[in-house]
Amino acid sequence: MYENVTRARSQFNREAILSASPAKLLTMLYDRLLLDLGRAEAAQQQQRWQDASAELVHAQAILAELTSSLDTEVWEGGRELQALYAFATAELIAANTRRDPLKTRSIIEILEPLRATWHEAAETARAAEPVAASRGVLGVG
Repeated sequence: MYENVTRARSQFNREAILSASPAKLLTMLYDRLLLDLGRAEAAQQQQRWQDASAELVHAQAILAELTSSLDTEVWEGGRELQALYAFATAELIAANTRRDPLKTRSIIEILEPLRATWHEAAETARAAEPVAASRGVLGVG
């Protein structure tokens, strides 16, 4: 029974991702990134280093995806955001190797306001669709 529920949930998530707009994908990535970081911080505080490491590595993979999808030619703030992603990645590597929950917390504090801003931007873009979506307003596409 549990396996069927898990399989159905996985299929639903896969379909949601495949049908999502670029703005929705971006907010989904940020949501998962902050979820991973919160879990990593909690695991670090409980000295569950293997769990913390898995969450931090996944967060780094999300940052890599965000970096690769960033179009720095479309948005003038793109280069600064790219630098921020590089900084966050380096800090998460250090947080993992040094087992430092304070580094994880500092990245959460940097990225949480960005997550909220991207959600606001996605709402604005959704309200202005289809014109905004076709122009890559969020710098992804």
